[in-house]
Amino acid sequence: MFSFAWWWLLALLPLPLLVRWLLPAAPARQEAALQIPFFEQMQGLPAANSGSLRASNWLFAALMWCALVLAVMRPQWLGEVIDTPLTGRDLMLGLDISQSMRERDFQLNNKSVERLDAAKTVAAEFIAKRQGDRVGLILFGDNAQVQTPLTYDLETVQHFLRESIVGLIGRSTAIGDAIGLAVKRLRQRPAESRVFILLTDGANTAGAVAPIDAARIAADNDVRIHTIGVGAEQVTVRGVFGPRVVNPSRSLDEETLTQIADLTGGRYFRARNTREMLDIYDEINRLEPSEIDGTQQRPLTELYIWPLSVALLLSALIAWRRAQS
Repeated sequence: MFSFAWWWLLALLPLPLLVRWLLPAAPARQEAALQIPFFEQMQGLPAANSGSLRASNWLFAALMWCALVLAVMRPQWLGEVIDTPLTGRDLMLGLDISQSMRERDFQLNNKSVERLDAAKTVAAEFIAKRQGDRVGLILFGDNAQVQTPLTYDLETVQHFLRESIVGLIGRSTAIGDAIGLAVKRLRQRPAESRVFILLTDGANTAGAVAPIDAARIAADNDVRIHTIGVGAEQVTVRGVFGPRVVNPSRSLDEETLTQIADLTGGRYFRARNTREMLDIYDEINRLEPSEIDGTQQRPLTELYIWPLSVALLLSALIAWRRAQS
């Protein structure tokens, strides 16, 4: 639909006529501006084209003024109505990339894979479902780093998630630092609901902040933390004296992860295999729904550039004709 944003500026259209009518005419000059020896002969020459040239210049000037008035009225084209979701979610993912995430106790497509590979695959599917949310990524090992700030560009978040590798930030696990960094990023956002999903397979072994202290700070800033402890509980390994059953998750600090979730109003989840991890992220999707409302928008295209361009072209044409006369 075509419209004018400032249609009332159409009142400027008769302004040049009003100025010409109200202001006094400039006094005629009596002396010659240029003395030439054959001035008398030139006075006798016919000025056949002067009248038509002046009239056409007046016409071009009038058209130029009309184009300028149209430009300042801001002509616009309103497109079709588009339904867009509103969301109150600012969601950070915290991913443990310490050395222990290299343990091959998960399966994808019936193949044994490292914990990190399974976590990246499942988290990527989770991110794809968060349309309309701002999602960010924090990786932590010896310390915590923001790999992707909060953004609506989910493809970029998935890209950097896939690029993460074990040991990129060291061999240890700085859970407290990861929570502190997430709080720092989330508390700057005006969203009503701020969520941090922390995935780890161990206990806090590095960093400057204790996990429980960081969780209290998160609670004070209305950041809800869901914690996920990953790792199988029983794996059969071959040894010198035959196969034996071991617990590859013996270093997992479930007590601390549960406390973190309880302090911040979140939940603690246990993922012993890929199926459980998928179910956990589905449950988080239900707990933290992406779309809370909807609104309608109409794309707006400004068209003032077209009448403004016409005015500039007419101005250049008038200047050129005067230079040629």
